[in-house]
Amino acid sequence: MKDLIDKSESYIFPTYTRLPIVLTRGEGMKVWDSEGKDYLDFVSGIAVLNVGHRHPRVVEAITQQSKLLMHVSNLYYSEPQITLAELLVTHSFADKVFFCNSGAEANEAAIKLARKVFKDKGESNRYHIITMENSFHGRTMATLSATAQKKFHHGFDPLLDGFSYVPFNNAQAVQETLTADTCAVMVEPIQGEGGVNCPSPDYLKDLRTICDEYGLILIFDEVQVGMGRTGTLFAHQHYGAEPDIMTLAKALAGGMPIGAMLANKKCAPSFSPSTHASTFGGNLLSTAAGVATIEALLNENILDNCQKMGKYFYAKLCSLKDKHPVIKKVKGKGLLLGVEIGCEGNAIVRECMRRGILINCTMGNILRFIPPLIIKEKEVDSLIKTLDELFTQKQSSPS
Repeated sequence: MKDLIDKSESYIFPTYTRLPIVLTRGEGMKVWDSEGKDYLDFVSGIAVLNVGHRHPRVVEAITQQSKLLMHVSNLYYSEPQITLAELLVTHSFADKVFFCNSGAEANEAAIKLARKVFKDKGESNRYHIITMENSFHGRTMATLSATAQKKFHHGFDPLLDGFSYVPFNNAQAVQETLTADTCAVMVEPIQGEGGVNCPSPDYLKDLRTICDEYGLILIFDEVQVGMGRTGTLFAHQHYGAEPDIMTLAKALAGGMPIGAMLANKKCAPSFSPSTHASTFGGNLLSTAAGVATIEALLNENILDNCQKMGKYFYAKLCSLKDKHPVIKKVKGKGLLLGVEIGCEGNAIVRECMRRGILINCTMGNILRFIPPLIIKEKEVDSLIKTLDELFTQKQSSPS
């Protein structure tokens, strides 16, 4: 393990703060490192492996597709891409799908499409997009400019023009920030990277009303919260509001790299030949895996399990909060859950790793739990027991 980590330090840009293990195998809720130690995975590739590691449907789809054809240009049609697009349209608000390779690329496509819609209408001044404080939309220059967290901006000025930031969960702030140049409002239905922040019940509906009143495009970034993570196929389905454009990535293909931008018939016609493209967008292996992933989510009781286990997990975290004053707040929906603690969280992450459980910390003090949606009670109980022991030790140790 040490030799591999040393080689990584020598050859790979240090753009990640990595934990000192090399993961080599996974199955279901578990992963194993290069020395054979197993871990319960409450990170799941940062909300990617919603159907679990090496789900049989996904493995079979990739295996069979690799024996036939691995890549063709988008100058030609391909069946897995068409099938996945049909599934996404059938089970969403959308009329058309554009495939790419990541969440950032999907959000780039959404930003471009929103601006293009107004250019096509002869309103070339309409390019301004409102996004939310503590949002995260990606690390390309456009999506970084849309991301309202200064820590990600450092060193990359000047950002792209045309973005304004307002507080999340405050529809009035959106309305007050509108200008004659505004074309869209872009929001994560639930903020994941920004601290596991859920909106009030009417927030997304209020944004929909504002966008309808002023002729704006409403974009939902569901890169992290979509594909069953909250117990419904898409997170916005909890809140009774539909977007004009939605972005997906992470869990869409069960671990394979993919992104997708979905749009309704109001927006879709503005992407015509040569307006946008991606060489690997809709890659055959990724789209075949995407078909298998959606079929698993819809046909294997995974969404129901997410709802059931999300409630169980949330209740267990609330019991921990009642016992340990260091826990300030429990929040989230489905199996996107967070615990706000009154101390820095990375030490807890590292100690959990040493005890065979992988968790994540965001915003410095939010422990984030995003396990596969196939999780069982006994696996939740193992994490709760470990956290209970760690917080008890912390409480009893000298300050």
